[in-house]
Amino acid sequence: MKVSDFYYELPKELIAQHPLEKRDESRLMVLHRDTQEIEHKKFRDIIEYLNPGDCLVINNTKVIPARLYGKIIGKQTEKLVEFLLLKQLENDNWEVMVRPGKKLKTGVQVEFGEGLLKAEILEILENGNRKVHFEYEGIFNEILDKIGLMPLPPYITEKLEQKDRYQTVYAKYEGSAAAPTAGLHFTEELLEQIKAKGIEIANVTLHVGIGTFRPVKVENVEEHKMHTEHFYIKKEDADKINKAKREGHRVIAVGTTSCRVLETIANEKGEVTETEADTGIFIYPGYKFKCMDSLITNFHLPESTLIMLVSSLAGKEFVMKAYKKAVEEKYRFFSFGDAMLIL
Repeated sequence: MKVSDFYYELPKELIAQHPLEKRDESRLMVLHRDTQEIEHKKFRDIIEYLNPGDCLVINNTKVIPARLYGKIIGKQTEKLVEFLLLKQLENDNWEVMVRPGKKLKTGVQVEFGEGLLKAEILEILENGNRKVHFEYEGIFNEILDKIGLMPLPPYITEKLEQKDRYQTVYAKYEGSAAAPTAGLHFTEELLEQIKAKGIEIANVTLHVGIGTFRPVKVENVEEHKMHTEHFYIKKEDADKINKAKREGHRVIAVGTTSCRVLETIANEKGEVTETEADTGIFIYPGYKFKCMDSLITNFHLPESTLIMLVSSLAGKEFVMKAYKKAVEEKYRFFSFGDAMLIL
């Protein structure tokens, strides 16, 4: 299977640069796998497709303002260096993506926010990222809120006026370098309506890494090595998912991140248990889903692992047909774009 099989033409103007004023006003493309029918709706109409007893699985991770600009201590230069926090390793040590790499060698010290935060580069990792130790007074996340910027994907070039628009309304546990964007369409009101209809909502927490935006650089899909991401699911949430499976209802994942958690931990019966671990699961056509029945997702980059995951659920031909239709109908693409529901 070739990576090029998942390519589609996307006009640049269809890449959404900012969120809509109302989250649930985004468009929703509904894909029916059984009939191969495609419907065009508003996101708030999603409640029509959810049935009492279904279990909606959301990822309640919270994006941290992970992009930092600072100065190398001891160097008389106005040029700033950039850190992107990827993963907390232990205590105040982090894995960080840096620019420019040539200047940021082992032992170099950097200060951010007029000295509110200082960092020393401990090690250059195999992937080119750095292991960094931070020093500060106070609470790390409060300092990040003061001096950090939201780590918007590279295809978003306009400034985000409101930080909270790159968070889901149910974001709770800090640790992501990118938002689980399928969840950005939900409002608190819509979630209340969903609960009132008798649909269970279960939480998982997967901290999204920047690897989600990395291009696939091999020619054959099977040769790609997936990045890993840390996740956990609590017993009460696992119980909700298992109850839905046991009673013959659907488990509907909100986003590919929730899907990856479910499929990482599910047994052959589709049951899940309380777990904390890292996942490097790579889902592409030919994969047999164990737990997830339906998926809510955004429109993904050409040749990305995410469009491969979606194709494994709905079939490559059907998905590529739907994407072609989305371009024709001028849907908005990627993180701040429109949504897709695969039934």
